[in-house]
Amino acid sequence: MNRTEKEEVIEELHAKMAKAKAAIVAEPRGIDVATVTELRRKLREAKIDYRIVKNTLAVRAAKGTPVEPVSDRFVGPTAIVMSYDDVVAPAKLLSDFMKDRENFAIRTAVVEGKVIDAKGVQALAKMPGLQELRSQVLAVMNAPATKLVRMIGTPGQMLARVLDARRGQLEKQA
Repeated sequence: MNRTEKEEVIEELHAKMAKAKAAIVAEPRGIDVATVTELRRKLREAKIDYRIVKNTLAVRAAKGTPVEPVSDRFVGPTAIVMSYDDVVAPAKLLSDFMKDRENFAIRTAVVEGKVIDAKGVQALAKMPGLQELRSQVLAVMNAPATKLVRMIGTPGQMLARVLDARRGQLEKQA
């Protein structure tokens, strides 16, 4: 890689690191290409970047970004997983990926400017994701309206039952 290519990589990484709400630094060791391809596909579907980077380039790119506090952890084989809107999704996906593999480890992470360790990432993975939280908020907002509709409809239903019961009585008498 020549100097201009390195500078381009640094600029691209710097731009991504500056936008990232969550960045997880992981250590992939001895993972075959098919496995990494499957992980990349899952992460891409969730709009999450996965990059294996040279440590010196990553350290340079991290300067002045929220990822800078963990740049000292760029040692050995390094993968950076960056998310730009949902901070829980990358933790969940990596946690699921790690269940079956011993050769993939999370070193540390930066979530919205705060540094957390591997245990913190595992705890983050247990939290509900952005979509789950949105659906819970929507359910809470819809609950009063649903109750109101039921309450408004209840007298009509009761009246219909009374009329049906009366019709049944009149049919028996006739």
